[in-house]
Amino acid sequence: MKSQTALKPIVIKGKKIRVPIIQGGMGVGVSLSPLAKAVAREGGLGIISSACIDRLVSKRSGKKKNIYESVYEEVQLSKIKNGFAGINIMAALMRDYNDSVKGAIDAGADAIISGAGLPLNLPAIHPPKDTALIPIVSSARALDIICKKWEKLGYRPDAVVLEGPLAGGHLGFKIDQVELESNRLENLLPPVKDMAVKCGDFPVIVAGGIYTHEDIVRFMGMGADGVQMGTRFLATEESSATEDYKQAVVKARAEDIVVAHRPGSPCGLPFRVIKQSPMYASSLKRLRTPKCDKGYVLMKDAEGKFTVCPAKQDNANFFCICNGLLSSGGYNTDKEEALYTVGSNACRIDKIISVKTLMDELTGTGG
Repeated sequence: MKSQTALKPIVIKGKKIRVPIIQGGMGVGVSLSPLAKAVAREGGLGIISSACIDRLVSKRSGKKKNIYESVYEEVQLSKIKNGFAGINIMAALMRDYNDSVKGAIDAGADAIISGAGLPLNLPAIHPPKDTALIPIVSSARALDIICKKWEKLGYRPDAVVLEGPLAGGHLGFKIDQVELESNRLENLLPPVKDMAVKCGDFPVIVAGGIYTHEDIVRFMGMGADGVQMGTRFLATEESSATEDYKQAVVKARAEDIVVAHRPGSPCGLPFRVIKQSPMYASSLKRLRTPKCDKGYVLMKDAEGKFTVCPAKQDNANFFCICNGLLSSGGYNTDKEEALYTVGSNACRIDKIISVKTLMDELTGTGG
């Protein structure tokens, strides 16, 4: 067995998280309380996803619940004694963003992690109390903008997640920037670390393409305080992804993982997927009727109402991400094609394992 390096704890808003591994908040329905609780039990920071969570919780309970109630319930279910659990809330989910934030804070979430756009007003939505507010950025410039805005609101980030272009799901880069050497996580980290020190010296968590214990040690040696990992937790027994989704990850080869752009997410951000995903394959062939009947990524129209979604009218450039991801989370599998989002290293996964086995491997404590 290789010599392993002990990982230092990470302290976020006064809370000492024993293992500096943050499990990515994967939507829709992949990161729910079973996964977050399992990660928290192993000493990491477990994260649920707020995306479409009202439908998932309502289906499970047999009672219709709104976004606030659903977020509150799932956060509460994720909490364990002497463990830490939080939530990922996408800024792109504008219609439900404020209620998600309020539900998470009222439920006592240890952290709100927010990206897919800049969460410029996050501290102003609800008094955060003991909940850490953690933006996701892809550059030092983005962090600078957030810090300046939050300073006017009397707050500074409790930590920041720096997400590079090898991550799964929505990427914070234009399509022609994904492959640039300057945007490699190793090159993005130093200026973001400098900015974090300048703005209050809060922890920097790196994400995107991190796979092994050695990767974690390497980035922490470069100045990162912790790591966020999504895809490796997607392929665990406790993940709430469908079995078809998990097996698609196990079978995926490097050439099967693509950055979807046209067709792509109605959010307008590049989106990494498995190309055999049923919805993506249909969208490439222009087989789908333009559709938007869930409305989670709706934007405001000229009257300030949430009615606009590119996927409503245009199936040449956009797929219906709400329906596709709900299906991959087990919500409407009999009516809708699934959309499988993964990180760039999904091709390295060859089996489904438990969170404990994975955490032992990542911390270097396994046999």
